[in-house]
Amino acid sequence: MAAESYRNTPNRNITVGEVRFAYRDLGPRTGTPVVLLNHLGATLDNFDPRVVDGLASKHRVVAVDNRGVGGSSGATPRDIAAMAHDAVAFIRAMGFEQVDLLGFSMGGFVAQQIALSEPALVRRLILTGTGPAGGAGMDKVTGVTVRAMIKGAMTFKDPKLYLFFTKTANGRRAGREFLARLKERTADRDKPITLAAFGRQLTAIRRWAGQPPQDLSVITQPTLVANGDDDRMVPTENSRDLARRIAGAKLVIYQDAGHGGIFQYHRPFVLAALEFLR
Repeated sequence: MAAESYRNTPNRNITVGEVRFAYRDLGPRTGTPVVLLNHLGATLDNFDPRVVDGLASKHRVVAVDNRGVGGSSGATPRDIAAMAHDAVAFIRAMGFEQVDLLGFSMGGFVAQQIALSEPALVRRLILTGTGPAGGAGMDKVTGVTVRAMIKGAMTFKDPKLYLFFTKTANGRRAGREFLARLKERTADRDKPITLAAFGRQLTAIRRWAGQPPQDLSVITQPTLVANGDDDRMVPTENSRDLARRIAGAKLVIYQDAGHGGIFQYHRPFVLAALEFLR
């Protein structure tokens, strides 16, 4: 492990108005920062350290908790637009004039909204395991998630094993390895998400799924879209839809992989992301 890595970088806080945002910040202090926007139910401890460390080998990387999640104060918003507004407020409070965004799953919804509402703030866009507003099958996210949580409770396993990875031997092995990486940080861990915040995020996702399609042709930033070929949470066809609707977008689909394809294939994903950002 490098001296500075995601497993040991300290938790930090910055106050914007009445909200205290919790974040972690590592990597060289040159170039355009990469801001990470995470998934449903995620705190700072749910960013894959191999992905973060890989990106931070060349870029400043900032991971942030949504309002009301983990170490961040306030009430979690019930819609994606409000989450995007919070993320923009955080980015500006950090003094960043322009950023690259990497959004995973729900974080990808937020990243799209920022690119649409504050286009000058975004240099490049990486959308992973995600889909557009009103995307196919995204109205089923709540049901899929709850069933996986019940199955996890009955089998004494983390629901992410069922939500993020395929049922094949490769998928199960990758899932176990991913969950082990999330436990590498043993000190100064983030606070777990509350049930209330989780419920509010589910409401935001349902509203995103029910929205009319947005005009993604106005997104002119270079965009990388990545997913597994068997995403059960945000069906993979949504990644292909994003790549079609955002001009010039590059699409990467990982074989025998699910929603967490970028975690299962973290090495090739980091290489692709570094090349894209370069």
